Amino acid sequence: MTLLPASSLRRRLLLWLLVSTAVIGTVALVDTYHEAVKTANEVSDRVLAGSALAIAERVVVTENGTLEVDIPYVALEMLTSAAQDRVFYRVDGPPGQFITGYQTLPTIPETAGQPMGFGDATFRGEPIRIAVLQRSASTGINSVPFAVTVAETTIARRQLTQTILLRSALRLTMMIAGAALIVWIAVTVSLRPLYRLSDAIAERSPNDLHPIEQRVPSEVQGLVDTVNSFMVRLQSALDALRHFSGNASHQLRTPLAIIRTQLALASRAGTLEEAQEAARKGDAAVAHAERILAQLLLMAKIDAAGSNEPQKTAPVDIAALAQQLTADRVPTAAEAGIDLGFEGEGPAFARAEPLLFGELLRNLLENAIAYAGNGAEVTVRVRRAAGAVLLGVEDNGPGIPPERRGLVRQRFSRGEHRDAPGMGLGLPIVEEIAALFDATMVLDSGADGRGLCVTIRFPAVNP
Repeated sequence: MTLLPASSLRRRLLLWLLVSTAVIGTVALVDTYHEAVKTANEVSDRVLAGSALAIAERVVVTENGTLEVDIPYVALEMLTSAAQDRVFYRVDGPPGQFITGYQTLPTIPETAGQPMGFGDATFRGEPIRIAVLQRSASTGINSVPFAVTVAETTIARRQLTQTILLRSALRLTMMIAGAALIVWIAVTVSLRPLYRLSDAIAERSPNDLHPIEQRVPSEVQGLVDTVNSFMVRLQSALDALRHFSGNASHQLRTPLAIIRTQLALASRAGTLEEAQEAARKGDAAVAHAERILAQLLLMAKIDAAGSNEPQKTAPVDIAALAQQLTADRVPTAAEAGIDLGFEGEGPAFARAEPLLFGELLRNLLENAIAYAGNGAEVTVRVRRAAGAVLLGVEDNGPGIPPERRGLVRQRFSRGEHRDAPGMGLGLPIVEEIAALFDATMVLDSGADGRGLCVTIRFPAVNP
C-alpha cells in the first residue's frame, strides 16, 4: 500500500483560515455594498430634499390664481458635485398643470401620504435619483397644491458606493493577510516543542526505552503519554524475551546434554538391551525438555499478560471449573498412587480467565501429585468466605517447612525435593497467575500439621 505524502499542519491551518475568512469576507462585502448604497442614497436624498424645499419656498400664487415660481439657482448649485452629475427639476401645479422645468422628467405620483418621496428612474437613458415634495400655496382663501420634483444622475452615488466598497475590501484583505502572518508565526512557535520532542527521540539509543520527559503542549500530552505507555510495554516484552531466552538456554542445557550422552551410548551399545535402555533414558530427557519448554512458554505468557493493560474478565464459576479439572486429573493421580478428591459448595463466582485458571489449578495438582508421595491424599476445595472465593489444594504428604515456604515462591527454586521431576516453576506460576486476577496465594500446613495446603483467595463477584 502506497502512503500519501503527509500534508503540512501549517498549510492546513492557513488553508482553513483563508477559506473561512474568504467566505465570511464575501458575505461581509455583500452586506457592505448594500450599506454603501443605502448610505449614498441617504446622502443624496438629503441634498435632493434640501433643493426641493428651496424651490418650494419660491412658489407663489399670482393675482389670477395661477402658480409661478422663481427658481433659485442656489437650489440647483446644491446638487453640483465633482462627479459632474446632471441636475433636473420640475414643478407641477394642480393635477394636469405643468408649471416649469423638464416636462418629461419622471415623477412619483403617489408618496403614500407623505409630503416627501424618493425613488429611482431613468431619464434620457441615464439612471437618476428623484425626490418629490408635495406642498400647497395659500391664496388667503384656499390652497393650491403643487409638487416639486428634483432629480440628479447617480454618478456621484456610484463613486461613493465604490469607494466605500473598495476601502472595505482593502481593509478586509489586510486583515486576512495579517491573520495569515500571525497564524504562520504562531504555528511555527507552537510547533517548536514537537521539533524538540522529535530531536529527543531521534537522539535516543535504540536500547533506551525509558519514558519521554519532554515538555509539550497539553494537546500533544496525550500522544506523549501513549508513546510512553507503549515504550513501557515494549520494555516489558523485551525483558520477558530476554528472561525466556536466558532461562531456556540455562534449563535446556542439562536435558540436551543427557540426550546427546544417551545417543552416544546407544551408538556404542554392545547389546540390544543396552541400546534400549539408552533410548529410554533419552526419551525421558526429551519429555523433561518438553515440560521445561511448556513451563517457560507459560511463564512468558504470564509475563506478557502482566505487562499489558488489565483486561476485564467475565465472572466464572470457580467451583464448576475446579471440579471438572480435578476430575480430569484423577487417572494421573491414581497412576501415582494418589487419592485425589474434590469438595465444593455449589456455584462460587470470581473474575478469572478460564484457560489461565486451568493452568493455575493444573500446576497445583501436578505439584501435589509429584511431592505428596505414594499413598497420600490430595483434596481440592472451593468455598465461599466473606467477600471472597477460596480455592484450596491440600495434601497429607511431607509438606514444606515454614522457613522454606518463602524460597519455593521464587522461580527455579525446588526446595528440598531436588530429585523430583520439575524445574521449580509450579508455585511461582500459580502466584503470578493469581496476581493477574487480584487474587493472593497463601501457603500453610495441612490438617493436623501434616502436608501442605495452598489457598488462593479470589475476590467474589456477582454472576
